[in-house]
Amino acid sequence: MEFALVVPLLTMILFGIISYGVMLSFRQSLSQAAAEGARAAAVTFVEDDKKDEAVLAVSGALDSFNVTCTDAGNLVRDGDDVGECDISDPKACVPAAAAGVQCVIVTLTYDYQDNSIVPTFPGVGIVLPDKLTYEAQARVS
Repeated sequence: MEFALVVPLLTMILFGIISYGVMLSFRQSLSQAAAEGARAAAVTFVEDDKKDEAVLAVSGALDSFNVTCTDAGNLVRDGDDVGECDISDPKACVPAAAAGVQCVIVTLTYDYQDNSIVPTFPGVGIVLPDKLTYEAQARVS
């Protein structure tokens, strides 16, 4: 009898740990993807290729989750729009750096509540974030 009462609680805790762990892994990948995109754009010498290189770098970093960045500025997972992928043209760094120094800023926003990486167990969604947003900037060489 006691086991039947405790099993639902233990199951919910187990699925909560798994869901939260996967979300943390994805969050780290999103952060890394933003940094990779900014770096790729910053080191590309041809001005017109900066955004293309950033899109490729972001998509490559998120490939294991089937998430890609499109030229239109969307994050797409399995054909569905799941967020935004904003890659700026070179502009003044934030906070301001030395005069004349420019940065590329990559901002990734993923709608995690509606597009969870793993199926959510009832009640577990309250501890997971609605959106994951990361921004990275790199100085243009």
